[in-house]
This record gives sequence, C-alpha cells and structure tokens, in this order.
Amino acid sequence: MRVEIWADIACPWCYVGLARFERGLASFEHRGEVAVVHRSYELNPRATSGAVPIIDAVAAQYGRTRDEQIAREEQAAGMAREMGLDFRIGGRVFGNTFDVHRLIHFAESQGRRSELMDLAFRANFAQERSIYDRETQVALAVEAGLDGTAAQNVLDDPTAFAAAVRADEQMAEELGAGGVPFFVMNRRYGVSGVQSPEAFTQALRQAWDEKTAA
Repeated sequence: MRVEIWADIACPWCYVGLARFERGLASFEHRGEVAVVHRSYELNPRATSGAVPIIDAVAAQYGRTRDEQIAREEQAAGMAREMGLDFRIGGRVFGNTFDVHRLIHFAESQGRRSELMDLAFRANFAQERSIYDRETQVALAVEAGLDGTAAQNVLDDPTAFAAAVRADEQMAEELGAGGVPFFVMNRRYGVSGVQSPEAFTQALRQAWDEKTAA
C-alpha cells in the first residue's frame, strides 16, 4: 500500500501531523507493507525570503491580531510537545520554501530525504534557524549526509528539481488538497489535517481493507 503525504517545512501542523502519522503507522498491523512517499507543497508560493517574524507575517496574511496568532502558535507548540517534539515560539521568520523543496528532492535522489526533512523541520521549529538562507540549507544538507558542494550546485541552479516540486504541487491541486498536511492512501482514500495517531491507524486499516477487498 502506498501513502503519499503533501507537506511544507514551514507548516507547524505538518511538523505535528507527520509525527502523529508515524505513530499511527507504527500501530498498523501491515506497516511493513506500506510505502510512504513525501511530496512538496508550498503554503505561500508567492512569498519572498526575508526577515519578517513569522507571527507578524502570518497574522497579516490571515487577518488575525498578533495575540490571536500567538495563541495559534502556542496551540501548535502544545501539540508538538505532546509528541515529544521541541517547538519554540517567536523567533522564526517568514520566507519562500521552494528552494528547500528542491533540495529535499535532491536528497531523495540520494536516498536521504527523510534525514533532510527531519533536520529541516527541527531547524525551523525547535532551533529557530532560518531555513531560507543558503548557508543554513547547505549545512542541513551536509548534516543529512549529502555532499555540500553538490547541494550548493543544486541550489545555485534554479531549474534543478524545480519540475519535480511543481509536479507534486500539480498533483495536490488535482486531488483537491486545500492545505497541508494532506495524506492520500492508494490514490483513493484521503485524510487531511492533524489527526490523532489512532485516527491515522484506523484510516490505514480502512484503506488496506478496501485494497485487499478489491
């Protein structure tokens, strides 16, 4: 069975949702027969990388007050900590994640996608390192076991893996994804948002039963 997951490194709900999915998958009886495919999604494809604090940027984007956005951050932080994830509030900045996604596709071509995604999520939410500058991106690639020069060459070439990112985003649109995280099982059964681990386990069982009954 195949599970495709659309996520953005800048998305706090993806940070939590992927951890909950992994816990739900661990409780699934046929987990050894599940292939997980990660796909790219940009929450803010028109964003430019800069130094605007994330709380101010997202509050402005969605018409919230700063206090309302802080409350949402605290909610996400609480959910993350329940999963054993670190989550800091206040120091992240707003930016464009397209290059991060290109780098993640490069990591996939080298068999290091999970390592880079985990490091990028942790850098963004637990360490509040900017994931938008080249120095950090290359450093994360090296930490994930990738060649630094090769990673730099990918980032310096705006066409490298760009088509792969766009293809993922086009698939998300065709499948009706209105946001992330978005999970699709066997291209038949979709789950969106931050579900409980138990809900993910149940969804996997349902998709498995539908697959085996077909």
